[in-house]
Amino acid sequence: MRRTDAARQLGGFVREHRTDGGRRLRHAGIMLLVGAAGMASGVPVTVASIGTTDGAPELAGLLLGVGLVGLGLGIWRLVQGFRTREQSFDIHERGLTHRVAGTATLIPWQDIASVGGRGEDGRPLAEARGMGFTCDITLTDGRRIRVDTFTEDARQLAETAHRAVHLGQLPEGRGRRRAD
Repeated sequence: MRRTDAARQLGGFVREHRTDGGRRLRHAGIMLLVGAAGMASGVPVTVASIGTTDGAPELAGLLLGVGLVGLGLGIWRLVQGFRTREQSFDIHERGLTHRVAGTATLIPWQDIASVGGRGEDGRPLAEARGMGFTCDITLTDGRRIRVDTFTEDARQLAETAHRAVHLGQLPEGRGRRRAD
C-alpha cells in the first residue's frame, strides 16, 4: 500500500519513524559471539574442574552462565530482527500505518486501546541494547505492537500516539495550518 492510499483513509501524512533493523541484527551478532565465547571457554573449564573443589567450578558456572545468557539474548534479538525487518511507522492525522517486510497495516486511532511507554532504563548501556525506552501499543483486538529504541524518535512516536488516543489531540499533516 502506498502512502497516498493510506492518506486517503487516515488523513494527511505527518512523519515516518523507521526501525533500524541492521543495528538490531548487529546487536544479535555481538550477543551470539559473546555467548559462543562463553560456552567455548566454559565447557573445557567445566570438564577440567570435575573432581576439584577450588575456584574452577565457580569459574565454569560463570562462563557457562555468560554463554547461555549471551546465546539466549542473541537468538531472541535475531528472531526479533527477522520478524520486524523493514519495519516503519507512518503517522497520519487519523491513525498510523505499521509496515513490516512490505506489508502495511492501517490502524485508525480509535482501533488503539492503549499506549504505554516505559523509559529511562538505568542499566548500563540500556539505550545501546535497545532497552532504554519501550512503548507498547495495544489494539482493540488484543494485538500488541512494541516500539523500542531501535525505532528512530520512538519517544516522539509514543507521545503522538498517546496524545491522539488518550487526549484526543490529533496530529496535523503537512501543509495544514493550525487554527488559533
